[in-house]
Amino acid sequence: MNKSNNHKKFLALRKDYPYFVFQSYSIFRTKTSLRVKFLFDLAGKFVFEPELEIPDRSFYNWRAMSEETLNNLVFHIGMVELVSYWKTACPPRVEVFAGQLDEEQAAWWKKLYFHGLGEFFYLNGIHTDQERFMQIVSKGTARKVSDLQLDDAGVLVPVGGGKDSVVTLELLKDTDFTVRPFLLNPREASWRTVEIAGFSQEESVVVLRRLDPKLLELNKAGFLNGHTPFSALLAFVSVFTALLTKSRYIALSNESSANASTVPGSKINHQYSKSFEFERDFYNYVRKYIHPDVLYFSFLRPLNELQIAALFSGFPQHHFSFRSCNVGSKTDSWCGHCPKCLFTYAILSPFLPQEKLKKIFGRNLLQDASLQSILEELDGRAPVKPFECVGTPEEVNAALQQAVSLQQADDTLPLLQPVKLLDSQKNEERFEKLLRQINRENFLPEKFMDIILKALRDVAVR
Repeated sequence: MNKSNNHKKFLALRKDYPYFVFQSYSIFRTKTSLRVKFLFDLAGKFVFEPELEIPDRSFYNWRAMSEETLNNLVFHIGMVELVSYWKTACPPRVEVFAGQLDEEQAAWWKKLYFHGLGEFFYLNGIHTDQERFMQIVSKGTARKVSDLQLDDAGVLVPVGGGKDSVVTLELLKDTDFTVRPFLLNPREASWRTVEIAGFSQEESVVVLRRLDPKLLELNKAGFLNGHTPFSALLAFVSVFTALLTKSRYIALSNESSANASTVPGSKINHQYSKSFEFERDFYNYVRKYIHPDVLYFSFLRPLNELQIAALFSGFPQHHFSFRSCNVGSKTDSWCGHCPKCLFTYAILSPFLPQEKLKKIFGRNLLQDASLQSILEELDGRAPVKPFECVGTPEEVNAALQQAVSLQQADDTLPLLQPVKLLDSQKNEERFEKLLRQINRENFLPEKFMDIILKALRDVAVR
């Protein structure tokens, strides 16, 4: 983890670029797709035009979607898209001409931007607060809430290609629901997940997002850069495609571990837009300002990472095809050197043989002493967790110790030697407690919760 001291740069940029404008958006409809272009203005000095494209599918019903609904959806995607461009200079004033926000909405967006950029502020050494970091001024036309009729059996499942979305898709595909995989800028692992689960590309909802190249140019030129709440963008785009497919439900794959802060004692959370706090805020926002019947929830929220790993181990057809490594995403590989790789290896260790894990990752990561500092961040010995989507120290420790107890891993391995192991009985009790745990702070409708509980019972008897 590398921290910078960019607070002076932050203040200077805010002075040089005092405002940011969400000017407008344009919607282009062709025979093969719908394309959206946004127009952002950074203090009259830089213009950004990011785009979104939705290739057509036979099951889309464009006729049912009114112009008012379409405009409201596109406007809201623009509101979350702009944060990636705003962060280059962090102007103190944001002017919204593309639509209207009431006071409650403006406060909602300020909260999302502030906490969604918590890692960005922390790693850049920027000191600010939720009240002062930004003022949102809205001058556009108010948008109307949609009354589009939705299918009570329709479920949209976002798929990223990791183990979590594999579990969600596999548990839901053979139910009475009409399941549609949803992919935003799909990578090879995403397509493999969908196809192994039995869905074709033509049965899947796809959205293509294109950044304005000037954003990358400003990053290289020394403007501010860092993590943004991508899952919040995914959330708004998923609502668009849910209405496009008339799906009432959007079933995410965020687990209870996403609620834990990355920096202990603070609200700084790499996974803020995957947390239940964001989920609750978004759930209520959508029902009030976009569509009253859309239900956005994380299907895996009742579970922890150990339970998800146990469930994933029961889908061997996906074991060699899934990918969770961000470093290796462009090459469709596991880099074997990052927190995501080591965490995934560790959490699967009690459930998959070491020989299989070695084949999946290319080697036994627990033999690599150079990963010691990463393990210390994962297991709680270091003060700050990795800024990655990983589980809690308790889950990591329980997984590694259970792997040793089951002789799935050797406690003489370099990474396991410094780990303080509980006696086998105490760890077995902790491990079993975690496997039985249910997080009741969730928005799962009863019929979805029943599927989760049945799946856990099936794991218990395997």
